[in-house]
Amino acid sequence: MKLILFSKRLKEKTVPELAELGAEFGIDGYDLAVRPEFPVSPDNVKETLPEACRVLRESGLDVPMVTGHFELRWPDHPSVEPLLRAMDESDVRLLKLAYYQFDWKTDDYQKKVDEVRAGFEGWQELSRKHGVKICYHTHSNRNMGLNAGSLAHLLSGFDPACLGAYLDTCHLITEGEKFSTAVGMVRPYVSIISLKDALLERVPTNGHGGVKRTLPEAGGGMVNWTGVFECLEEIGFDGPLSVHCEFDIEGDVIPAIARETAFFRKFIPKGE
Repeated sequence: MKLILFSKRLKEKTVPELAELGAEFGIDGYDLAVRPEFPVSPDNVKETLPEACRVLRESGLDVPMVTGHFELRWPDHPSVEPLLRAMDESDVRLLKLAYYQFDWKTDDYQKKVDEVRAGFEGWQELSRKHGVKICYHTHSNRNMGLNAGSLAHLLSGFDPACLGAYLDTCHLITEGEKFSTAVGMVRPYVSIISLKDALLERVPTNGHGGVKRTLPEAGGGMVNWTGVFECLEEIGFDGPLSVHCEFDIEGDVIPAIARETAFFRKFIPKGE
């Protein structure tokens, strides 16, 4: 397992600065956001992704995955082939897609499943062509595949070498799915784990109950981290663990990121 950091919170940092921070944080590499206005963007990916990977790897940091931009859903999007070619050239083998949304008022769920699976057929072909596994993230609230039970509907029957499950500890808590149960539901496909905590609180709503979710620093929420890492060890998981650092914080985020990565480092030795 490699402990990597999602670069979303470090949008303004250059690649050399990311390399310096990586050493400071004690991480194994980066989950590199390839998005507009980031150092590596969809517009410049051909030139900048190979160079970014070279700089980071020369600093002892890996780039096992890329998180794509918010329109990266369908395999015929014009940004797809340039990105996959650059990933193949850079030896980056995992890609996170954007989300397929579900509107309970207007969408027929089974038709939506069929629609997404038709898209996955195209992604599977591109995966075989470029040697990049395409992964879908369990993101709560109005998204297809919001937990592993739903994601299994999308992935069933596809080649696990081509399509992968990206399980998120926070969003599984939000959707009421135990981490080990989620792993069991999509075990052949488990490829990436997102590490972030979640805290659910009851709030009075119209004389009854509602739920408020906050994202605290790791250890301050409801995720059983010992159980998460025991489960991953049990299945022999060797993929990347992406630290997201999506908690709300005022001021400089760097010390908070350092605390978050240090929290998870104790579960997994550097370089394992």
